[in-house]
Amino acid sequence: MEHTDRTASDRPLSEQEADDRARQLISEAYKPTSFRDDTPVPAYGTAAPVPQPGRPPMSQRATDASALMLTGSVATLSVGGATSLVLYTLGQVDPVNLAIGAGAPVTFLLAAGALLRAVGRAKADANTEHHHHYSGPVRQENTNVASTTKGLFAKTRNDIR
Repeated sequence: MEHTDRTASDRPLSEQEADDRARQLISEAYKPTSFRDDTPVPAYGTAAPVPQPGRPPMSQRATDASALMLTGSVATLSVGGATSLVLYTLGQVDPVNLAIGAGAPVTFLLAAGALLRAVGRAKADANTEHHHHYSGPVRQENTNVASTTKGLFAKTRNDIR
């Protein structure tokens, strides 16, 4: 036998009460649980800067040097890989041949870069002509000193030319 405790609140709802209760449940179910503020954010403020993902902030020169190093590493990797593949297919893979084959292109590139820098400096230094305009008596002297140090007890001799 089933025992039920019926109170006044357990009575069946009238149609109007049921509609009101349903409206109440629906409105509670669709209440906003978050809030979005769409006001525009100011362009500046007092908040501390937040580090952004990716590369850290650097000067333009550091950024250029970093990009150059990344490019050089990719070029070195491809040249080294191609050299390794050629040596492997030829059956000549021993550590010495591999080191020479991988190091030679890099050495060549470094030497070519040094040569280009030297040519650029020489070109910049080639136009070192100075023009002086004087409106009176002028005495101009150029002195070159050649210094040589010889002997066990270091004797320095300065020759003025």
